[in-house]
Amino acid sequence: MSEDASQVHVVQPGDGRSFWQPVPANGFIDVLMAPDMVAMETKLGFGRQTVAPGCYVREHAHDRNEELIHVVAGRGRAVIEGVDHVMQPGSTFFLGRNRRHMFVNEGADELVFLWLILPNGLETFFAAIGREKRDGAPDPTPFPRPADVLAIEARTVFAPPPPDGGRKP
Repeated sequence: MSEDASQVHVVQPGDGRSFWQPVPANGFIDVLMAPDMVAMETKLGFGRQTVAPGCYVREHAHDRNEELIHVVAGRGRAVIEGVDHVMQPGSTFFLGRNRRHMFVNEGADELVFLWLILPNGLETFFAAIGREKRDGAPDPTPFPRPADVLAIEARTVFAPPPPDGGRKP
């Protein structure tokens, strides 16, 4: 992006980049704002994640990033540092660096939340492990995570996984 790029960027519904996500989350990610989309002084990533019923975002932590999660639809459970918290529309979570967390969709409907990560990088991870989502194309889920997922995590925004691989729902 050139230095004279506008510092205003508007994303209308359907305009973001979308990626189907592999198991265990399934569902999809919409990347709504990232440094490669608009010139930013503070590098951030912002988007929306949709987790399919009965699926989950596996336990993980970010060793270089702070994250904000805001639930907009569905019901589930956030497990943060081993403590369960209700996820419902209006719930908001701040996750500091190295705070282990996972999100479990325990409802019959999709669990949808907004994510903001500082500095950015989560959008790069989602693109690397996912498959591009195009309007009208069928849902390819479930599909496996890439064989090199640990290397992808290490070069993006994830701390090394715990020796036991982390909690399961």
